[in-house]
Amino acid sequence: MKRFWEIDSLRGIAIVAMVISNFVTDLLFFDLYKPGLLAGFWNLFAYATATTFILLVGISMTLSYSRTKNGAWMKYIKRGLMIFSLGVLITLVTYMFMGPGYILFGVLHLIGLSVILSVPFLKLRNLNLWIGSALIFLGILMKTFTVDFPWLLWLGFIPKGFASVDYFPILPWFGVVLIGIYLGNMFYPKGKRLFKLNERKDSIIKLLSYLGRNSLLIYLIHQPILIGLLYLFWI
Repeated sequence: MKRFWEIDSLRGIAIVAMVISNFVTDLLFFDLYKPGLLAGFWNLFAYATATTFILLVGISMTLSYSRTKNGAWMKYIKRGLMIFSLGVLITLVTYMFMGPGYILFGVLHLIGLSVILSVPFLKLRNLNLWIGSALIFLGILMKTFTVDFPWLLWLGFIPKGFASVDYFPILPWFGVVLIGIYLGNMFYPKGKRLFKLNERKDSIIKLLSYLGRNSLLIYLIHQPILIGLLYLFWI
């Protein structure tokens, strides 16, 4: 599959920003850092980073789907289950290191399930903008109250007293994936770049593209490494 350097580079920037954001979150969780006046900045930074990363999931889905017509469901079910399984691995590792506050439904859980759920939406094009916006609104609304049961935490119903260093429920974040699909269909119809963009081969772009191509591996290993370092040097 042809790769677009701008997508890989943007994903590279997003994964570096996500590592930084998660490190700050870990420091806050373990009470090793008081953000003070920077609290608003870090919240905005975290949301902007996550939004960019998850938008790129939707955009990448359109590029992949444009080259896979037959057996698409099976391809995405397998990939989605694989990514979700890695999320479960992250759950187990963070539970062993952290106990309360461990990652129960984080970015990998979201992406794995979203890959499977996205297939029926890949042909809807402009409708994804409206469906995605509605899901985001619904998810934001759900954050204003808590529930007494944990069974729908993955969907976005937050139990009382719930805390996690990494929480990305289907609502609102699957809505962001759908908007990414909308953008992918708009700017890369049938897997072809709609706009003119010269190729970039400078070192920083190569590095960012490399990080972007390996973002799943980086995300898989970074949180256990960060938490392990915190335990080793500060906790």
